[in-house]
Amino acid sequence: MATLDPVILSAVHDLELVARVTVEGALSGLHRSPFHGYSAEFIQYRHYRPGDDLKYVDWKLFARTDRVYTKQFRETTNVRVQLVLDASASMSHRGRAGASKLDYARLIAAGLAHLVVNQGDAAGLTVHDDEIRSYIGARAGRAHLRVLLTALSQAVAHGRTASALALRRSVDILKTRGVVILISDLYDDEEGVDAELRRASRIGHDVAVFHVLTPDELHLPAGLIQYEDAETGQTVIAGPAAAGEYDSRMTAFLQRWRDRCTSYGIDYCRVRTDAPLDTLLRTYLIQRARQSRR
Repeated sequence: MATLDPVILSAVHDLELVARVTVEGALSGLHRSPFHGYSAEFIQYRHYRPGDDLKYVDWKLFARTDRVYTKQFRETTNVRVQLVLDASASMSHRGRAGASKLDYARLIAAGLAHLVVNQGDAAGLTVHDDEIRSYIGARAGRAHLRVLLTALSQAVAHGRTASALALRRSVDILKTRGVVILISDLYDDEEGVDAELRRASRIGHDVAVFHVLTPDELHLPAGLIQYEDAETGQTVIAGPAAAGEYDSRMTAFLQRWRDRCTSYGIDYCRVRTDAPLDTLLRTYLIQRARQSRR
């Protein structure tokens, strides 16, 4: 387990052990988790991001510098993090190397839940396909972490995708400003998911998207290959001539999601299922810490 290879990790049945080892590897050398929010005690300024509450904008500083900054405050109540896991049929795809998308997504969620609960904050979980299959509200404590990990271990890829529904439910249940993290391949109603992510950011939640894909989804393998849509059962045969068009469409798909998230101030992490898990989590935490200091 030293390399934190996702294939090896996904074969380990003790998800709590996997989560702990992953987080320890990711946090090596980092001083603290970057999850924090607003409260009464001012700590620093950072650049305004779309979705920030305008009441925290320092307009006097704007008048002097012509730049928009928001005041950031020390959080006096627990941060509440709601993980939204796509468990639709397309997430069962494994590709020729690496873990399946659902296996990898499960490991991401387990690591983040472990991190959040261990720092004394509250984590929750929404597992969905075209319906919400499991909903667990955000709470703190080791006993609650085990409930989350059990639900993650029992998640099965099934059905079509409706992340917009799950996001809407997750956001509506959060009573205070929190963190919403979507883990999905985003093979979904793009406009619907886009609207819910934008809404979550606009009302003040910190939002992140982990876009999980296998290596062979990023580039069409060579040769004549028959593909089957796991959610619809539709099959298509693709040859070498299709590779160029496929790569062009995939590049556009990835760029659309990156551009959307960037424009809303949402953290966007594109994930390959053959990437070391601790490296992925560490990169996300560093990125988040840097943004919180702006």
